[in-house]
Amino acid sequence: MALTYTPQADIGQACPPFSLPGVDGKTYSLQDLPPASPKVIMFICNHCPYVQAVEDRLIQLAREMGERGVSFVAISSNDPEDYPEDNFENMKKRAEAKSYPFPYLQDLTQEVAQAFGAVCTPDFFVYDGDNRLAYRGRLDDSWKDPSQVQRQELKEALEALLQGQQPSSEQIPSMGCSIKWKKTP
Repeated sequence: MALTYTPQADIGQACPPFSLPGVDGKTYSLQDLPPASPKVIMFICNHCPYVQAVEDRLIQLAREMGERGVSFVAISSNDPEDYPEDNFENMKKRAEAKSYPFPYLQDLTQEVAQAFGAVCTPDFFVYDGDNRLAYRGRLDDSWKDPSQVQRQELKEALEALLQGQQPSSEQIPSMGCSIKWKKTP
């Protein structure tokens, strides 16, 4: 498990297009998400202990913010051959077991992760109603222990966007396992 931090965000960058299969049998693209509303595109996977530690909080936030018009999309870009726990069947099982309130998509070619510049799991990208990057940081200030959370930075960023404001420019990087890239021949 290689600990990786997200790089400095390129605030204002346009959301890359994507079209990926979901574990529910549908294909999802940026155009399928409601226009003019905030969007959270997050790179997660099944096996990462950092994702597992925040998963229930993430599900709760997605439910809460989903009721307010925020779209959440989860993407797994890990190499499923070297990491079979992250294969499509296991993604399906995980989404069902945890009752994910968001689409869980597979980026088998890893091209979408590369287009976003995703580096780890979890890696959160928040886009405003114009599909411009407004936040790239951590979920909150205690990835490991929910009882120690003092600040919910991702939620704060979404609240700002919902109020027509920009999130704080102070954005603390997310950290997690590196994306498991396919070996190049």
